[in-house]
Amino acid sequence: VQLQASGGGLVQPGGSLRLSCAASTRTFSQGSMAWFRQTPGKGREFVAALRWGNGAKYYADSVKTRFTVSRDNAKNTIYLQMNNLKPEDTALYSCAARRIHSVQYYNPENYDYWGQGTQVTVSS
Repeated sequence: VQLQASGGGLVQPGGSLRLSCAASTRTFSQGSMAWFRQTPGKGREFVAALRWGNGAKYYADSVKTRFTVSRDNAKNTIYLQMNNLKPEDTALYSCAARRIHSVQYYNPENYDYWGQGTQVTVSS
C-alpha cells in the first residue's frame, strides 16, 4: 500500500492550504487515515484523523477550529483543509493509514503505512 501526499507550499499567515493523501488501494474500510506533522528536532504531532467506516473525525486541540479533514471514497483519498494558518503550523505534514481503527488514533506508532510528507511553511 502506498500513500501519496500533496498540496503543501508557502502561505502567508491567515491563508489557507488543502492537503491531499491518496491511497493506492482501498484496504482501510475498517481502518483510519490521519495527518501528523513534524518539525526539526521534534517527534510527530497528531493533527487530525478520520475513521473510514463511520466517518468519525478527530482533531488536535490546536487545530480543531481551523482545520477540517474529509474524504473521497471513490478516490481513496483524504483531505486536510487548513484555514487561518499560523507560523506555528509550519511543519512537514505526513499522512498515515491503519487497517483497523484504533482508539489511540493520535499515536503515530499505531499506524501501518506512511506517505512521504509535504512541507507547509507559513511565513510573511
